[in-house]
Amino acid sequence: MSEQTWFITGASRGLGRAIAEAALAAGDRVIATARRPSQLKDLVDAYGDRVVPVELDVTDAEAVARAANRQIDVVVNNAGYANLGPIETTTEEDFRRQFETNFWGVYNVTRAVLTGMRERGSGTIVQISSIGGRVGGSAGLGSYQAAKFAVDGLSRVLAVETAPLGLRVLVVEPGGFATDWAGSSMTIHDVPPAYDATVGARVRGMDSPNLSAGDPKRAGEILVRVVHGDDAPTHLPLGVNATTMAQADARRELAEAQKWESVSRSADFAEPYPVDLP
Repeated sequence: MSEQTWFITGASRGLGRAIAEAALAAGDRVIATARRPSQLKDLVDAYGDRVVPVELDVTDAEAVARAANRQIDVVVNNAGYANLGPIETTTEEDFRRQFETNFWGVYNVTRAVLTGMRERGSGTIVQISSIGGRVGGSAGLGSYQAAKFAVDGLSRVLAVETAPLGLRVLVVEPGGFATDWAGSSMTIHDVPPAYDATVGARVRGMDSPNLSAGDPKRAGEILVRVVHGDDAPTHLPLGVNATTMAQADARRELAEAQKWESVSRSADFAEPYPVDLP
């Protein structure tokens, strides 16, 4: 496998850092972006000019376009964060700010690299989503999960549009990993009594072992192997919890679609109507 150049957002810590380290260990080059690139100094010390640290705020589309104006083989949209609070009482400003990073940041970076990849006829776009971006329903994470669902929708369309051009799109859906996602990166807002049984329960469960069961180092190595391989899935859950949730959700959705099939079909002119509800 010839050397590839990776462009990784949020590379200073967590999964982004683990992916950067795995790519470098595999002999690739990494453009590592972070809000504070000084946090990448040890990578530069270890790997020299195979690491290019770049200061970047992914919500700044012009800065993203400048940073991504080079040959990139693999882009990893990893930068993101979540705050926790009920939809009713979370401020619009906070909700939008999360969405700016978690969706529009992904859009900015993806769009910035597309022209170069299309002209070369190759490239892999890795979107770091969440298992919540597939199954949803995590109380207190309204903005975060809405953004991850939007990233999945964007990526599904992108995959259809770019497959004939030689590009691959991979949506990664981690479960809980031993990162700072639920640590200092997260603001937990006040939870009114009405939401204690749902959002409050989520807050009380923040120290659950499921939130730190995944090994970021293994995740990074897995993703580098998948990207280097000839075949890649469109969606890749990571971790036991994510895998279990993905399969259970698929079974539930199929069962519900089958249960309501006659009602769903009856909306067309040519189908029997009305039909009994199940």
